[in-house]
Amino acid sequence: MTPNRRQLLLGTAGAALLAASAGAAPQAAAAPAGFPDYRYRRLALVKSKLRYNPTGELIFPTIRGTKNRIPGALAAYYLYYAPHDAPGGICLAYANSLDEEFTEYAGNPIITRNWPGEYSVSHVSSPHAMWNDDAKRMYLYFHGENTVTRLASSADGIRFSYEKEVLSTRLMPAGTTETSYARVFRHDLPSRNARYVMVFMLNNTTNRRDIGWGWSANARDWTFAQTPLVRHQDVGAVNIGGPHLLFRNNSVYVVYNTDRGSGGNILITEVGRDFSLRRHLGVFHDSLSGAPDNGRSAAPSFGTYQGREYMIYEAGDRLDGNIAIAQAI
Repeated sequence: MTPNRRQLLLGTAGAALLAASAGAAPQAAAAPAGFPDYRYRRLALVKSKLRYNPTGELIFPTIRGTKNRIPGALAAYYLYYAPHDAPGGICLAYANSLDEEFTEYAGNPIITRNWPGEYSVSHVSSPHAMWNDDAKRMYLYFHGENTVTRLASSADGIRFSYEKEVLSTRLMPAGTTETSYARVFRHDLPSRNARYVMVFMLNNTTNRRDIGWGWSANARDWTFAQTPLVRHQDVGAVNIGGPHLLFRNNSVYVVYNTDRGSGGNILITEVGRDFSLRRHLGVFHDSLSGAPDNGRSAAPSFGTYQGREYMIYEAGDRLDGNIAIAQAI
């Protein structure tokens, strides 16, 4: 397997796409300082082995370490993932390294589409887990329906208590139709009295998806920007989603995937420590044309193991994907 190649766009994303369409050879350039390339290593899960696999597709992985957090944990790493289509269901797998196949938790799904007294929806999906050091609990954000992002929390990462709705279309401008695929990160924004930042997919009646964002003092109660953090048209895509924050070079970056028709790659934009920048840097990860990506990489999450950096991502066609592991090279 040859390494993935990353390019910086010279000028705007639209200019690079125009050059490519005109037949110009791609012009390689140095990646943003401090960011590695990632090479595919293995699938995290073998779908044919899963006990709970109602739709044959897995999306939106998050891996969290359990050391010094969860006494008596099943393993060193917990992987949260889900199918998307109904009935969905938030699932857990575990492993002691990021170089091995994960073991499915026997009690999946750990969160279903029905939570008595709280909600009953067609599906729940897109789990993002964050260990909240302030609360000493695993905070898990998930959507269901696509109009609502919810929060549950747990001391052991397995048995969750429902907390509340944290984001919905009613908190965004008129015409918003989806607020989902959220990830939350610990990051100080002193000017906003915030300690946490959320990034998420934002859709409206034009059916063109952007990246939204919000901030919070406690990771429970949120304020949301009423304009997108990254707009699809600014990076030459029809739809963008699956955002994740990265912290390097005393700055903050958001990485996110495009729809397959717009390249199926993961792009990167520098937003700065105060989220005032919009510096679009182009392709962060070029999807493999062959298996497992088949022209689409999406919803990246990141972790480290024995000092090596890893990217865990959704590989393959929309609603036919699996969870892949790539290692920095």
